[in-house]
Amino acid sequence: MVTGPYGGSHVMTIKTGRQVLSIGISANGKKVVSGSDDQIVKIWDALTGDLVKELQGHTDSVCSVAFSPDGKQVVSASDDKTVQIWDALTGDLVKELQGHTDSVWSVAFSPDGKQVVSGSHDQTVWIWDALTGDWVKELQGNTGSVLSVAFSPDGKQVVTGSYDHTVRIWNALTGDLVKGLQGHTGAVFSVAFSPDGKQVVSGSHDATVQIWDALTGDLVKKLQGHNGSVCSVAFSPDGKQVVTGSYDQTVWIWNALTGDLVKGLQGHTGAVFSVAFSPDGKQVVSGSHDATVQIWDALTGGLVKELQGHTGSVLSVAFSPDGKKVVSGSNDQTVQIWDALTGDL
Repeated sequence: MVTGPYGGSHVMTIKTGRQVLSIGISANGKKVVSGSDDQIVKIWDALTGDLVKELQGHTDSVCSVAFSPDGKQVVSASDDKTVQIWDALTGDLVKELQGHTDSVWSVAFSPDGKQVVSGSHDQTVWIWDALTGDWVKELQGNTGSVLSVAFSPDGKQVVTGSYDHTVRIWNALTGDLVKGLQGHTGAVFSVAFSPDGKQVVSGSHDATVQIWDALTGDLVKKLQGHNGSVCSVAFSPDGKQVVTGSYDQTVWIWNALTGDLVKGLQGHTGAVFSVAFSPDGKQVVSGSHDATVQIWDALTGGLVKELQGHTGSVLSVAFSPDGKKVVSGSNDQTVQIWDALTGDL
């Protein structure tokens, strides 16, 4: 066990062999999935760190991975222009979804697990039937790469962020554009729906965070204060706050209703690439170019733990569903699992 100076206990290091571009945790918290530039999707036991399955089929870097809501499947997106759906138990390739004409950078399951959405450098968004692998809808209208995609909590809508500076909300059933949200002046790197599906938050290269009304498309709040690109955004579980991570090396917590800055979390010495709230909303985790993972008290803004162990940029972080562990993926070729609560093994 390796313990950092602030008490963060290092539970285990999983050596993947190549830089880890994306991670995900199953809903029961028992498995971790990673995608890396070695073209392989790997499933790990979150308790032991053992490699459970190697999912081989992509022919280029794996940019985005996610578990289905029931944990029985994994979806992966790659620079090889394909989206692949895997059986998480057997490791078998269930479906290869072909249609994109360039790298696929973001992918997600719908809340019911019946559909998959993918966003690509080819400027399109595709919705797929996760059972049959059939193409359901192609969402066209972007004039730049699609960098981030997400389903609404009810699965009826999809939100996308693009290099063309726009946020777009689509009808997941018909494929129609519901709202084109224009206001950013730079590429939109990260988007998310609020837990009730009534709002959307977006983070951009223009250093702003914008909160939108998902029904009307109106700009509700423009959150200004960062002085570098906003790489990652997330709503708190109750939808009352937003957390953002930026190239300016800071993590900020905002009041989603008023747009006021609640806390500025300063401690990283490199760009912050990934942020997330804990399931109870009481903590925030951040991953940075400075090779550290930091856990913060969302109420006080105090640094709870600094988790040291990575030797390269931390590109992706997530809490386990019970909030007791943090998983981080890095370009140092490792996935690390940390005990976020007590530091005990």
